[in-house]
Amino acid sequence: MSDKKVYFISGGGTGGHIYPAFTIAEKLLKENDTAKIYYIGNPKNQEFEIAKKYPEIEFLPVNVTGMPRKLSFKFPKWALQFIFSYLKALNYIKKYKPDCIFTTGGYVSAPIVFGAITLKKPYMIHDCDSVPGMVSKLAAPKAKIVSAAFENAKNILKSDNIIFNGNPVREAFYKIDKKTAKEKLQIPENKKVILAMGGSQGAKTINNAMINLIKPLTEDLGTYVILQTGKKNYNDTVLELEKIYPDFTKNNNVMIRPYFDEMMYPLKAADIVIARAGSLSLTEIIVCGAVSILVPYPYAAQDHQRKNAKEMCEKGISLYIEDKDCNAENLLKTIKELLTNKDKLVQMQTKTGLLAKNNPADEIVKQLKSIIK
Repeated sequence: MSDKKVYFISGGGTGGHIYPAFTIAEKLLKENDTAKIYYIGNPKNQEFEIAKKYPEIEFLPVNVTGMPRKLSFKFPKWALQFIFSYLKALNYIKKYKPDCIFTTGGYVSAPIVFGAITLKKPYMIHDCDSVPGMVSKLAAPKAKIVSAAFENAKNILKSDNIIFNGNPVREAFYKIDKKTAKEKLQIPENKKVILAMGGSQGAKTINNAMINLIKPLTEDLGTYVILQTGKKNYNDTVLELEKIYPDFTKNNNVMIRPYFDEMMYPLKAADIVIARAGSLSLTEIIVCGAVSILVPYPYAAQDHQRKNAKEMCEKGISLYIEDKDCNAENLLKTIKELLTNKDKLVQMQTKTGLLAKNNPADEIVKQLKSIIK
């Protein structure tokens, strides 16, 4: 009988759930006792595109979507869809016989979690947010181990075995430095770099404010600006920028991209990051040692982004602007507050560096292996 293990991994919908799941998958692929990894996700979501980059991982589709927030005619359709996804998950477990299951939460992981409970398969969950979502809350009591990215989650999730690990990030984030990142992106070494990003989905509020700031930030303040617009917002953002600043393409201190597959390079190059306050973005910003100006998404489930942002401000590593107040004038004022006060910027960067933990992925993999019968 082989000692090699089969793993199911799930988590999807947004990058905050997907990337930690693939970080653990990457670690497991390097383990000598790993026989096979299957990723359970929605083929219409971002997790499917990322899975294509890993030929060693087999993708198993479940066509589940998020539960409607209000009772409406959409609910019966969603319920039927979920039942089919749950039955599919049961079939996957019976067919591929995983030794254990690891999920990072979100609606995508619900069918396989409930399948694991039904068939008494050991599973571990990792919750990425300071305010855990519904799937994590429902799954936590029967999970062998619950891993938490934020201390606050320990007060919400009901489990006899909950461990504060922090969020795992890809190994590459720990392997490059600022100089290497700037060389890769062809940014002059002496330039202060401002990165504005909206996570995997983009953020219109941040994009709209930055459109008006690219010229003053680069020409008046002498900084280098990277704007990651999100794939859906890229064309609209560029069209608006052309109206305000027709010559922006001639400016060598501007980089505008819909998305970065290797986000570690712009983040490592950045001195100041303007971002939403999703848990994974915050973890990556901290690992990369940047100071952040956070603009939490106001409609995030249970207002978790605002809570994340306030926690970062209390630690002295971030400044905070409400979404409704994030216009060009307020954002420029906040950026200048950091650029013109070098002592404050250095002090905040030092605090950020002290918070950067060793990658918790190693510990999570050890914990996951410990639940195998």
